[in-house]
Amino acid sequence: MRSVFQQLRAITQRVCGMTITLRVLGTSVTLLESLRERAEQELGIKLIYQIHDVQTAQRIAVMQPDSYDLYDQWFHNVDFVWPARAIQPIDTRRIALWHEINDLPKQGRLRPTDQPGSGSVPSERLFVQHDGSLGSAVTERISMLPLTHNADSFAYRPERLPDGLSPADESWGWLLDPVWGGRIALQSDAAIGALDAALALQGAGLAAFKDIGNMSIEEIDVLAHVLVRKQQQGHFGAFWSDDEEAAELMLSPTIDIQSLWSPTLVRLHRAGVKYRVAVPKEGYRGWFGGLSLSFIAPRQRPGAGCSLRLPELVAVRLAGRSDGAAGVLHRQSGAQS
Repeated sequence: MRSVFQQLRAITQRVCGMTITLRVLGTSVTLLESLRERAEQELGIKLIYQIHDVQTAQRIAVMQPDSYDLYDQWFHNVDFVWPARAIQPIDTRRIALWHEINDLPKQGRLRPTDQPGSGSVPSERLFVQHDGSLGSAVTERISMLPLTHNADSFAYRPERLPDGLSPADESWGWLLDPVWGGRIALQSDAAIGALDAALALQGAGLAAFKDIGNMSIEEIDVLAHVLVRKQQQGHFGAFWSDDEEAAELMLSPTIDIQSLWSPTLVRLHRAGVKYRVAVPKEGYRGWFGGLSLSFIAPRQRPGAGCSLRLPELVAVRLAGRSDGAAGVLHRQSGAQS
């Protein structure tokens, strides 16, 4: 792999005759310093990370496509940036390692017998159709290059586990259990935190959703009604927007249980905090992210012909990625963001 990187670096420098600078917009979940350092070292380019919370990154991606070259977020964000024409199609024929990406994002399953999860399944918004829309019919152009994926649940401080609850019975419903009242934190992004809350409603037996990834207006009203009532009762102690805030909450004496992402777990581990990542009996909430190309920046920036080296960056990401389990990891069923 190193020899491939060296060849790509030599080609880039020979063709462009200058150091390439790429602006990468995203969140701290996947814009890792170790990957930036490796890409710069192996490819001889310069990467400028533009790291924001979930909502801010999405807003910039939609409204300011001239401010970034690459957009690194999640597939449900494609529902916003593609209709806004903020990103452009990616030609998979230029991605030498396209074959290394498995069928999970391409077909929504790893095996033909698997049942796809509900929610923003990548395959349904991956391929650019001939009319410019997105769909699952395979073409040579895609909206986002699928890369990092994982499965999330929630974490809690085991020494503060209320009487009557057991690790053997972990459930999303715990996030709405009154015994945790005032000591619960949720993710603030509506596309993610609301899905966690919906899983909690189902786990607690307070609601049943026909398709949790595509709720009806009536089902959304039920979800909102329960959450507003719980908030008025002081049930939720805090809401967090990024993994740094999540870590600070979990390290505080006021929060005992919360939805959590993997970068936060690393911080808790380094701090020596005892925690347990739940294995909900209802299943996990999966997620899938990737890279998209700005629609404007590559076409209008000086030196645009050399500025975007997506195939090389993909090689770096595939060789040094930090993903975990499959994007849809359930026991029986689940939801994907």
